[in-house]
Amino acid sequence: MTRIKRGVMANKRRKKVLKKAKGFLNARSKKYKAAKEALMKAGTYAYRDRKAKKRSMRGLWLIRLNAGVREYGLNYSKFIHALKISKIDLDRKVLSQMAIENPKVFKSIIEKAKEVIK
Repeated sequence: MTRIKRGVMANKRRKKVLKKAKGFLNARSKKYKAAKEALMKAGTYAYRDRKAKKRSMRGLWLIRLNAGVREYGLNYSKFIHALKISKIDLDRKVLSQMAIENPKVFKSIIEKAKEVIK
């Protein structure tokens, strides 16, 4: 029987892991075992933080909305309540962008919300 030389696929796998770990500090970018562990951790953190990013962005929108609405004498909760009563179906992301980019349009929405409250 002919001799089967192994190691090609194993070397490819190791090279792939080390290539992905490029930029990590110390042994985590040089040694296969440490790099593999670091990549597993990195993947876990990436998965977790994709979810956390959504939560933190929503919090940012709420803060921006509250700040924008307070300039016109309302607070966030009253503003959202007034929007629901007046059936203005804009989500918080769009409203916060509007507060920053189109203050005139945002002001008109606030005025409509104030009409409902009074």
